[in-house]
Amino acid sequence: MAEAAPGKEAEFRSTNQTAFVVGHTGRTGMALVEELVNRNIFQKVVLIGRRNVDKYQGEKYNMLEQKIVDFEKLEDYADGFKGHSVGFACLGAPKGTVSKEVYQKPNHDYIVKVAELAKAGGCSHFVLTSAGDADKDSMMIHKRLKGEVEAECTDMGFQNLSIFRPWLILAQVDTQFSRRISRMLLAPIIYFKPTLMSVPAETIAKAMVNTVLEPSKDAVKIIDNKGIHRVANGKECEK
Repeated sequence: MAEAAPGKEAEFRSTNQTAFVVGHTGRTGMALVEELVNRNIFQKVVLIGRRNVDKYQGEKYNMLEQKIVDFEKLEDYADGFKGHSVGFACLGAPKGTVSKEVYQKPNHDYIVKVAELAKAGGCSHFVLTSAGDADKDSMMIHKRLKGEVEAECTDMGFQNLSIFRPWLILAQVDTQFSRRISRMLLAPIIYFKPTLMSVPAETIAKAMVNTVLEPSKDAVKIIDNKGIHRVANGKECEK
């Protein structure tokens, strides 16, 4: 995969497939866009979001196309989700940043609607970033919503559904206070067991692309935090 993928990349590239990304302004989404541009396996990648991102200028980013949508009226933008073989969903709001009612929209409602439009538009492989503690039966809203999204996307019957469950996502610059606190508290674990409860956004991005190049034989594959590290390094992913 990551090291042994040149042949796979060339083979995939020759099929002239396209993909879309939602959530491309977040830490994982930004890392994913850079990984997709650098690996250059798709003929075109459409970035679907509320606003254009100015940084994607120049020849390097010619493969990217940006579409502005209103997530409250996604049905009106169904055409933007048609014809893509792969869809990447990195959408979500950090815990504790908004009210429970507002928190549900980007962490559940929007993602489920994106998945529905993608399935209707012919997407065969849906790649979803979830959370390490996702649990649809949990009393905690964060865990429950992530688990519900996983269950609802599974019920849609994608040919391939890859669900990534990272714990603490590491970034070079972390502006969110709660994440900085988590990083400090988990510093010993991160140092001695770097794959157990943390993962850099760039590692998730590599794993997501590798999963597309070499999809699981199972229709639904859940990739936990350790599995993300393994897939990013070109090893068989773990359930």
